[in-house]
Amino acid sequence: MIKLSKMHKRVLALGAILPIGSAFAQTDAATTQPQLETVTVTAQRRAENIKDVPVSVTMLKDEKLDTLLSGGQDIRFLAGKVPSLNVESSNGRTFPRFYIRGYGNTDFSSFASQPVSLVYDDVVQENGILKGFPVFDVEGVEVLRGPQGTLFGRNTPAGVVKFESAKPNLDKIEGYYSASVATHMTSSVEGAANIPLSSEWAMRVSTLRQHRDNFVDNTYTGQNDALEGYNEHAERVQFLYKPSTTFNALFNVHSRTTDGSARLFRANVIQKGSNNLVDDYDFNKISTNGLNFQNLKTNGANARLSWDLGSVKLFSITGYEGVDNYLSHGDIDGGTPSGPGIVPFQVETAGGIDYLKQYSQEFRVESKNAGPLNWQTGVYYFKENGQAFSDTFDTTSHALASHLVSHQNNTAYAVFGSVTYDVSSDFSVRGGLRYTHDQKDFRTVTAWNVTQVGATSVEESKNKANWDLSGTYKLNKDISAYARVATGFRAPSIAAASSQVPITVADAETITSYEAGIKADLFNRRARASLSVYDYDVKNQQLTVVGGNSNVTKLINAAKTIGRGLEGEIEGFVTPDFKMSFSGSYNFTKIEDPNLYVAKCAQCTITDPIGSNGLVSINGNPLPQAAKWIFNATARYNWPLQNGNLFVLTDWSYRSKINYFLYEAKEFTGKPLTEGGLRLGYNWDGGKYEVAGFVRNILDKQQAIGAIDFNNLTGFVNEPRQFGVQFRGGF
Repeated sequence: MIKLSKMHKRVLALGAILPIGSAFAQTDAATTQPQLETVTVTAQRRAENIKDVPVSVTMLKDEKLDTLLSGGQDIRFLAGKVPSLNVESSNGRTFPRFYIRGYGNTDFSSFASQPVSLVYDDVVQENGILKGFPVFDVEGVEVLRGPQGTLFGRNTPAGVVKFESAKPNLDKIEGYYSASVATHMTSSVEGAANIPLSSEWAMRVSTLRQHRDNFVDNTYTGQNDALEGYNEHAERVQFLYKPSTTFNALFNVHSRTTDGSARLFRANVIQKGSNNLVDDYDFNKISTNGLNFQNLKTNGANARLSWDLGSVKLFSITGYEGVDNYLSHGDIDGGTPSGPGIVPFQVETAGGIDYLKQYSQEFRVESKNAGPLNWQTGVYYFKENGQAFSDTFDTTSHALASHLVSHQNNTAYAVFGSVTYDVSSDFSVRGGLRYTHDQKDFRTVTAWNVTQVGATSVEESKNKANWDLSGTYKLNKDISAYARVATGFRAPSIAAASSQVPITVADAETITSYEAGIKADLFNRRARASLSVYDYDVKNQQLTVVGGNSNVTKLINAAKTIGRGLEGEIEGFVTPDFKMSFSGSYNFTKIEDPNLYVAKCAQCTITDPIGSNGLVSINGNPLPQAAKWIFNATARYNWPLQNGNLFVLTDWSYRSKINYFLYEAKEFTGKPLTEGGLRLGYNWDGGKYEVAGFVRNILDKQQAIGAIDFNNLTGFVNEPRQFGVQFRGGF
């Protein structure tokens, strides 16, 4: 019998957990020391080692991703979980808004555009409602910071969040299943099966089911367990056709259906003169006389084809995304005629999408040269056609009081190219160029009981060329440094009219960004670290003015916005059984436009200068939702046992204070937020099975994370603490 040393037992134990937690380690056979696995990203549309890519990029995958999603979280789980990234929504589980390096867009209108692009399986998800597709059965999530305008879709001046689904393979039948149950009967069930159909065809079927019971009482109606529940399900079916080594085709069909409570707006939940919650705040209770619900159904399909032609590879990506229906209905004033607090007048609203159809097509050619020069070039086409509406209601009878319907056509096309040249074995340069034409046609279809101000239709078009240039130098086999300058572009945006504000147009915005960084494998790949610094200027940044003393939105441009900061990440093994990671970012943003004024809130305490016209100067303010500081830390300890592995994992995130709106006010400045999680589990049978208990928001931090700029101090709050258990298996 062969006797194993304690170290060898640990190495075998680490190997045993790889099927479920494959990000944990590889092993150096010579030293029996665990090593971090190589992380491959497609930030430059090619599969490359993350260390060799001249972009500030983070990859989330495997156990870390599963931990963050364990309690049935929607896509907002990404908020503050990687450097320089924030995600928020005033619509609950739908219509998320993304911010990278403080740069984003708070616009919640149906056709709002964002400077952060979300790309799912190589297809851009342009409309905000498409960006909330659930995260399940994915290979990983890449967060690319800074302009990505030469190689990705459209409207990417702030960065890209990129999802890649796990793909079918021809090898064998395999898959996984996972089920969790948590506080408030929150349940999440997901699974996937890979099924080879022949020597040339394979299928992968993935599904997700999530549910939470209503648990918030409405004290106005006396109905217990009336709100905050949801039902979510999503499906994905993929087919791989690979008849030869030179051609393969990947087909993908997917859908999402969700219903439940919309965001709960809480009247006067913020204390006057501070950003504290009122003393009698209780997450489990609300007093509201408006209806509250939302429902959404989306569907999509794509086809990704590739041909290996010897010296080049040809790619075709065809995508369709559609919204069959979307409706979100809420009590915008957050209360009743009797309160809580002062509710000057009642407003109940709904917004939604009757239909949305998005088509995109990309052809790309990529070289395969053995020499120092390689390139890729392509063409891109995008078409969106949609109709959306906004309604108001009588708060006593809930009868429809007004109905405004808008329609938008958006057509864009682009030609792009990128070249990489290896000057030497240690130094390479990259350059990219993209020319884009973007056109929007917007019109009011119906204005029932709305006296629209101004024109009823608008047409806007813009042409723009963007470029980037970068260099990477290998200081040695483990350390590389890079520098990058890049430009970006976001096409003009159009917002619907109201009885008080005409159709508004925000002109195109542009960004020039400078970035430098260093990436390293350390201690024989037992650790990995990166550090980047950046500086950017945005001209004509599109901003959204919301509320004031009326329930309206309009678009404006700021002459200039500046941003600068740094991002750092490090992860590694402290011992063969103990792994830790730390990451953080500093993001400074500033609006520079001395002539820019906005309407102020009705009840809050403004800290900005107020002009003689009663409007507020926002010159010098940070961008909304831009946290200066974000920190993350994780720690995982593994105990090898006779028949399996016991482990404990904790993760923590911190983001500093934020402004909710363009102006600064004591009440509408979000407090710093610290949230932590803990997971204790056991896996066995070579990592095939795992059972774990978990807690999210372990400190039970309860605070406002957003507000409604209308007629009182209405706010909405973060998710409460959650306990749960999860079982996961593979086959």
